[in-house]
Amino acid sequence: MGPFSTKTSAAWLSVGSNAVLIVLKLAVGLYIGAVSVVAEAIHSGVDLLAAVIALVSVRASVRPPDEDHQFGHGKIEGVSGAAEGLLIFVGAALIVNEAIDKLLGGSALEEPGLGVAVMFVSTVVNWVVARQLHAVARKQDSLALEADAEHHRTDVITSLGVLGGLAAVLVLNAPILDPILALAVAALIVRAAWNITYKSYAALIDSRLPHDEYQKIEQVLADHGSHFVEYHRLRTRKSGAQRYIALDLVFNPDAHLSEVHDVCDHVESEIHAVLPGASVQIHVEPPGTVDR
Repeated sequence: MGPFSTKTSAAWLSVGSNAVLIVLKLAVGLYIGAVSVVAEAIHSGVDLLAAVIALVSVRASVRPPDEDHQFGHGKIEGVSGAAEGLLIFVGAALIVNEAIDKLLGGSALEEPGLGVAVMFVSTVVNWVVARQLHAVARKQDSLALEADAEHHRTDVITSLGVLGGLAAVLVLNAPILDPILALAVAALIVRAAWNITYKSYAALIDSRLPHDEYQKIEQVLADHGSHFVEYHRLRTRKSGAQRYIALDLVFNPDAHLSEVHDVCDHVESEIHAVLPGASVQIHVEPPGTVDR
């Protein structure tokens, strides 16, 4: 267990790293007149806002159910992910505006080597933070941290691209590459924003569980199929890290209550084995019952 192995500590790591990188990239970008580095600073600024949202949401989402939120607070993470995606779209628009101004106006870069250095630092920091956030997100099943990890993974790619472009500017003395790189950064950011927003939206509208998880439930039911007549109305959804599963099991009218109870217990236990922590609701019906 490392020092940033919990949801909250991992979120704080993201906040701190983004704050430091914003200061470095903005200072260097403005000093040398590199719009691509300023674009990266804007990118980190958006990520900082997203990281703060993630920090607030993960702390709120783990609160237990209460009288007003009887299914818990897991959907806060879905709201967080959607907000982060929208923020990234805004950041991309700001970068495009700056890049176009630079293309139309044009100006030489001062000390592009300094830009190369700061982008190298940014690449390393984002790579380390992305790995940690992704590990915690998978372990804790956190949509907000997963979205934040996606931001940092995108930052690694964009930082490498800007680093390579500034190196080319340094070698080839071609400052026009700077705004072109900024536009490329914006395109990658838009792609990441779309992925995050789409996934968060799916969680907010109660989309069913992913195909592989749904198949695991179906396999459990198939393994126990000899103990009941059939199953139907299998419904699934996810709220934060919590999965909700509901289904109807049809039993013969002459089945003993104790037998029905045991079968339902076994099915629920097997589903918990493949999807730990899931909330399972089983409704028992006789043959010929009309779906409601």
